[in-house]
Amino acid sequence: MSFSQTIKPEITETIIALEKGALEKWNQGDPSGYLKISAEDVTYFDPVTEKRLEGLDNLTKYYEPIRGKVEATRYEMVSPKVKAANNIAVLTFTLHSYMGEKLSIWNCTEVYRLEPDGQWKIIHTHWSSVMNP
Repeated sequence: MSFSQTIKPEITETIIALEKGALEKWNQGDPSGYLKISAEDVTYFDPVTEKRLEGLDNLTKYYEPIRGKVEATRYEMVSPKVKAANNIAVLTFTLHSYMGEKLSIWNCTEVYRLEPDGQWKIIHTHWSSVMNP
C-alpha cells in the first residue's frame, strides 16, 4: 500500500480559503457556500442530526429550512490544521462564532477530496458544540 502524507503550504492555503469562504456566506444565513464545495457523495454530522446525512441532495434539504436564520457578527477559525495524503485533506479547527458578545464554540472536522477536475470538495463534515466556560 502506498501512502504519502504531505503538508504542502498551497494545499493548506487552498483548503482554509475554501472553508473561510463558506463560513462567510454561512454567517449571513447563506448555506450555498458549503453546498458549492461539497461533493455529491458528501456525508454530514452535527449535534442536531439524529443520524448521518448522506449525499448532497439530503444536505441541501437539511440546510434549506435554516437559510436566512443563521447570523454571526464575526468569527475566528482557531488553530486550523490541514493534513493531506494523496488526494485527501483533513481540516480540523475550532470555530468561535459571535453574535454581538455572545460566543458559540464549535469543533469541526472537514474531509476534502481532490476531484478529477482539480477542485477540492468536502466529502465529510462533523460539527460538535463545545460548552462555553
